[in-house]
Amino acid sequence: MGEGAPAVLVLGIGNLLWADEGFGVRAVEELHRRYDFDDNVKVMDGGTQGVYLVQHIRDADVLIVFDAVDYGIQPGTMKLVHGDEVPKFLGAKKISLHQTGFQEVLAMAEMLGDYPDHLLLIGVQPVELEDYGGSLRPQVRDQIDPAIDSALTFLSDLGVEARPRVAPLGEDDTIASLEMTLGRYETGRPNAADAFRHGDSRLLAGDGWSGPVDFEAEVAELVARPAEKS
Repeated sequence: MGEGAPAVLVLGIGNLLWADEGFGVRAVEELHRRYDFDDNVKVMDGGTQGVYLVQHIRDADVLIVFDAVDYGIQPGTMKLVHGDEVPKFLGAKKISLHQTGFQEVLAMAEMLGDYPDHLLLIGVQPVELEDYGGSLRPQVRDQIDPAIDSALTFLSDLGVEARPRVAPLGEDDTIASLEMTLGRYETGRPNAADAFRHGDSRLLAGDGWSGPVDFEAEVAELVARPAEKS
């Protein structure tokens, strides 16, 4: 860490559309809603931006990441991971073959010679990921407050203090996307009975269709095929 105030990045990553995968984003939104910081601290919704986050990480002396993490422990449990151990755990779910995992983003920053001096992962074991359009399960939502407390303690130990806002920001004034604020997301989406979130039975019924046995192997085979001449 250089002289003066450290450059701090507090980052929430994940995809709000896949139930508990949205934990990191909801946690950082709530942190920003309740607390203000000096200009050396950036609080950011990283979503699924992947490689586009590299420069932000390169600029940081201190990095805190909120994320849904598959630790293989009791669902709804929060666990803190520090320093060099962090890349082993990041990212409970990759949404597509094109989404860069955050492990790779950290590796890029290190390869480019700019890696945070202090790194903390605040992860929660998801209860449910396979629920497209769903929201946080109660056990995971209950970990938002402890997660924020853990982040503030980590920063305080490094001499970085948060200022509680006189009144928490309204949803429209936070870093949340206006279309995806928690209030709009919870009240505006159709319920599970009207929009089944685990596949449409009209398409899945019968023997006319079945999913791939090994999706990644089939994609690799397709990529390896020579291109057909037109």
